[in-house]
Amino acid sequence: MAKRTFPLARVYSLLEPGPVVMLATARHGRANVMTMSWQTMLDFEPPILGCVVSERNHTFGILKATRECVIAIPTVELADKVVGCGNTSGRTVDKFAAFGLTPVPASLVAAPLVAECYANLECKVIDARMAGKYNFFVLEVVKAWIDPTVKDPRTIHHRGKGTFTIDGETIKLPSRMK
Repeated sequence: MAKRTFPLARVYSLLEPGPVVMLATARHGRANVMTMSWQTMLDFEPPILGCVVSERNHTFGILKATRECVIAIPTVELADKVVGCGNTSGRTVDKFAAFGLTPVPASLVAAPLVAECYANLECKVIDARMAGKYNFFVLEVVKAWIDPTVKDPRTIHHRGKGTFTIDGETIKLPSRMK
C-alpha cells in the first residue's frame, strides 16, 4: 500500500474532535455567539470539556473575563447559520439578530442558550492556565439541556477549508460502557 506525506498544517482535518458547536457568551448585557469545532471531552462525571478559542476571536476576551459560556450543539438544518456565525465577528455584529438565532436565558450562567440548537450545555471555566499560551480553556458542564423532540440529531463536522461531513448512519456494537 503506497502512502504519501500529508501537510502538517492539515492534520486537524484528520483528527477533527467532534461536532461543530456554537459557543455563546454574554458580557455587559450583550450576548455573543461564535462557531467552534475545537472541543473535546476530558472527563465524564462531572462532564469536563476542553476547548480552543483563538485569542483573535472576540469571544476569547469575554470567556476569559466572565469564565462562563454555553456550548450549543446545532444540527445540519442550521449549517448555513453556523457557518455564517463562524465567518462574522461579534465585535461589530449582533450575530443572534443577524442570523436569526434566539437567545434564551440559561439557569446557571449569564450566557444564553441558543433556542434553535438541539442541545445546550451551560459551562463554567474551571481552568484557564493554558489560555495564554495555547488558547485552551477547561470547562465544567453545570447544566445540560436537550430537545426531546429531535429523535435523530445529525450534527456537522468540520473537515477544513469550508468542507463538512454530516453525521450519518448509526450502528450499535457490543460495549461494556454503560
